[in-house]
Amino acid sequence: MTTEPPASGDKSAIPDDVWEKFVQDTEQDIRAQAPKEPSARARMVTERLRREAEVAARQQKKNKRWGRAAKAKPGEPAGWRTGPAWQDRESRATRRRLRGALGVALAVVVLLVVLNPSTALDWLHGDFSGSADTTGYRSDDSGRPATLPPETAPPTAAPSADPMADAPTLAEPFRGSPALLYADGEAGIVLPAAKPVGRMTREQVEGALDRTKQFLIDTNLNPATLRGERPRIAMGLVDPRQTEGIALWDTSFRTPDKDHNPLTVATRFDPAEVRLVGGVVKTRGLITFKEGKGGSVAVHADVTFVYGVTAADGHSTAVSRTIVRRVLDFGVADPSTAQVTEGKLWVTDYRQDLGNSACDITDGFLHPNIDPTDGATTPDPSASAVDPYDRSKPLDARKGCGQVTRV
Repeated sequence: MTTEPPASGDKSAIPDDVWEKFVQDTEQDIRAQAPKEPSARARMVTERLRREAEVAARQQKKNKRWGRAAKAKPGEPAGWRTGPAWQDRESRATRRRLRGALGVALAVVVLLVVLNPSTALDWLHGDFSGSADTTGYRSDDSGRPATLPPETAPPTAAPSADPMADAPTLAEPFRGSPALLYADGEAGIVLPAAKPVGRMTREQVEGALDRTKQFLIDTNLNPATLRGERPRIAMGLVDPRQTEGIALWDTSFRTPDKDHNPLTVATRFDPAEVRLVGGVVKTRGLITFKEGKGGSVAVHADVTFVYGVTAADGHSTAVSRTIVRRVLDFGVADPSTAQVTEGKLWVTDYRQDLGNSACDITDGFLHPNIDPTDGATTPDPSASAVDPYDRSKPLDARKGCGQVTRV
């Protein structure tokens, strides 16, 4: 680069030595600012750093996708940008809170086992029906008594009695009774799962079980039957070939007497004397089946029905209960191998226990003692006391009039 110095005649002329120094300094500045091509080593370093940055970016994107925080490289300072991610801090805090909560829960369980082992055993056995109160009953969150789970085997003992149990009322007819925890109506008649047995298919066994339940409902829960009418549906389920039994029951419903008692198969109250309290009958029972004779299916039903009753005059506030336990056996065979009618039941046995009813009246109706203090029901002196809620003992036909221990 060359420049011409100003003409000597210019008043602002610069001395030659000063001008020469200015030119030299300007050339050096231009050379220093000119772009230089990087060396081979510089290019290698630049390329390596670029690849590392791309790998780090991909890893960070992958960690975000799976909810993991990226870890800082060794040697990097833990600044506010490169330190632990906020989400990692939150996850550690959450884990600490969970561990604390589990520790508290474990301590509560241990304390419960120490202080109340019976309740702890109920939890372990899957009984979550509600919280226990001082009477031994269980209630749900609303305070209403919860229903007992269905029977899966015969009980081994009678339900416990509460000596301080409250008396029944018109609003709560089952108050103070084990029946308070029984199911309502037909919900207490629980059928087992059907399966093939003997010569019978699963469908045939299922049909036998369904008809058994219909028979029990019509003879013990149907309002028409309870007020004294003939249980038409149930009688229609009996095999017409069973002529002797059908004739006996027809006479019993038409003209009951000592030898023809409809109470052996159906529950009936005299509507002029007794009315049911509320619209619920409490029910609890067990139905089983097995192979019968000739490859048939034998169905066994053992069901207890509890009725809240009061006087029919509408003026009395006294409430009592009548407990009816029925044990029936039905046989259903394949029509192709036996002389039976398809779709019908053959009644092979029936027994009953009628708790809280006069024994010396044979008009075909139950006559409960509404007020236990009036001494209306006088038991046979030779009869033993019976707990009508005790389902652990087999039901045998008893002679005389038994004295119930509770209603």
